[in-house]
Amino acid sequence: MESRLTLFALYALGGAVSIALLVKINTRLELSKAKHRSLTGHARMARRVASLIPFYEYDEATFFCSDAAPEEIVARRRAGFTRLSNLYRARFSQTAALTAKVKEGISDLQFTEAYRVPFQYSRFVRDHLSAGAFLQSSSGVTLTDLDDNSFYDLTGSYGLNVFGYDFYKLCIERGAARVRELGPVLGAYHPVIVANVRRLMEISGLDEVSFHMSGTEAVMQAVRLARYHTRRSHLVRFSGAYHGWWGDVQPGIGNPIPARDTYTLEDMSEKTLRVLSTRRDIACVLINPLQALHPNAGAPSDSSLADSSRNAGFDKDSYISWLKRLRDVCTERQIVLIFDEVFAGFRLAPGGAQEYFGIRADIVTYGKTLAGGLPIGAVCGRKDLMKRYRDDRPADICFARGTFNSHPYVMGAMHEFLERIKSQHIQDLYRDLDKVWNDRLDQFNLRLREEGVPVQARNISSVWTIIYTQPSRYNWMLQYYLRAEGLALSWIGTGRIIFSLNYTDSNFEAVTERFVAAAKTMQKDGWWWSDPTVSNKSIRRQILREIVAHLLKRIRGRTRARAG
Repeated sequence: MESRLTLFALYALGGAVSIALLVKINTRLELSKAKHRSLTGHARMARRVASLIPFYEYDEATFFCSDAAPEEIVARRRAGFTRLSNLYRARFSQTAALTAKVKEGISDLQFTEAYRVPFQYSRFVRDHLSAGAFLQSSSGVTLTDLDDNSFYDLTGSYGLNVFGYDFYKLCIERGAARVRELGPVLGAYHPVIVANVRRLMEISGLDEVSFHMSGTEAVMQAVRLARYHTRRSHLVRFSGAYHGWWGDVQPGIGNPIPARDTYTLEDMSEKTLRVLSTRRDIACVLINPLQALHPNAGAPSDSSLADSSRNAGFDKDSYISWLKRLRDVCTERQIVLIFDEVFAGFRLAPGGAQEYFGIRADIVTYGKTLAGGLPIGAVCGRKDLMKRYRDDRPADICFARGTFNSHPYVMGAMHEFLERIKSQHIQDLYRDLDKVWNDRLDQFNLRLREEGVPVQARNISSVWTIIYTQPSRYNWMLQYYLRAEGLALSWIGTGRIIFSLNYTDSNFEAVTERFVAAAKTMQKDGWWWSDPTVSNKSIRRQILREIVAHLLKRIRGRTRARAG
């Protein structure tokens, strides 16, 4: 009898272990299914693949015919490149000279210069098309460099410039005057912070505010608070989304070590909702509203333009539907929903993405434009989520206190910003905002089609990205033709164009004319030549063959060195 009971117990234990193992396998399988089927959806795999890609570059001869273009096209490209290079040397001489002088001492500049174009072309381009990194002034919607060249600004200062540079100059000037008597005293608060907190609570619809010195810091603290209060370990970010350079939100390429407590899942996916509704270790979900323009794709950059497969498109109704379902799941599972509005805040609507999409988050992070042109990060959240200590456990805290948080000059400029955006002039800029920018997009795309150039644009309000409609390995050259026409882009090129809301119709028409002129010149110079048999897939296969060949060459070299 005893042996039978023992045998039964062993069978029961084995069955329980088997069931637990099957449940664990199924849970892991569900997680795998919820990842986007691309390298952006598989952070660890992306890091491994990136570490295998060898550096190689094209010599001058190959630079102009990496797509096997015929001699006549190569000659046109070479002639066009020479003209452009001569123009850059003449027009941007002082700006380029000062850039060259300081580049060796500024690591940030070395990085951005190296990654403006695909790495195979980078060195040759840097040697011949250096426009420089310096500016001397801004006014209205224009920027002026050290050579007195004026450019229409399409950089948006990485999202800061929502209302025009003159607006921010005034915020900084008046804000500094308001706090000048206190000066740069740290630790204590200037009274102006009272109004700032009240306004941010009104705008966000949330209970409390904490201040930080950057958007990355704000996101870090939002995630830390979510983990602290839920007592759960993992954050969920969506494939391709950018939330700053902190390791947990940049778990793939760019992070020296893999993030252990991050799930990178597919945006707008039923499988993702299932994972959120079944796992017990998820503390929070991060939303970057800009991903609505290119779900599951990384922030666009011309350095990644290996072919013309970059795509984008914003379907507001579909994205709202997705956010509503996501909100419901997070509420049901007590997962903290975080809107990262560091970039998009105050650009889409006076109340940010929450107002624009009609969805309330548990925590919202702001940055960029909020401090009227000065560095800032802010976290707004529910009272129960913002508390950094436990009443019943005094040693159990969630510490965060930056030295420069709530700097008086930052608070002064923020006060000016928050007051000035209530003015009728600024409110008028928001009127029919989507219609204004969607109509401009339609006009822009129509003009490009009429001119027969393989370029179109997609947008979410005043944030645009350029897509290319014909297979080509040289789309990244467009940024240099645009600069020659007096259009300023950020270092990521045509991947993200940011208009300030104070662009008038005449300003926009001027940008369109210059853009068309640049595209037509580039087309005339042969960069968009394409054999009818060439496709984006065939271009990618060609690049893969190049990579494999250089990788094998490196392996053989190491083998010979060891043998020697």
